[in-house]
Amino acid sequence: MPKGHSLRLTSAAAAELGRQAAVAGTPGLMHVDLVEGGCEQWTIRLRPGHLAGVPIARADGVTLHAPLEQTALLAGLSLDYRGDLSGGGFLVRSAEGVRTCACGAAFSPLLGRGRATR
Repeated sequence: MPKGHSLRLTSAAAAELGRQAAVAGTPGLMHVDLVEGGCEQWTIRLRPGHLAGVPIARADGVTLHAPLEQTALLAGLSLDYRGDLSGGGFLVRSAEGVRTCACGAAFSPLLGRGRATR
């Protein structure tokens, strides 16, 4: 996982990923993949465990895995977590060449970025 070539996790995202992994019985292991559709081309889906793929981010004791064919789309993005009294959610923070949705959980690569296959 060379720096700058993987997804970055904020401390808030790492803490929430770690909490979710522990509750699910897979301490330190989470999986992200991209699902087509939603308010932009790709929507993030987070699940506990190491379901398949390669590690793309590590922070605060949690390792996030993703399908190898989707790593180019996730490269350079940041995953954040925002919570308040009414709930919380993960947010994709934009990188150059990426448009994010107002919901924060979906994005579209602009021209020149790779496309993932399923």
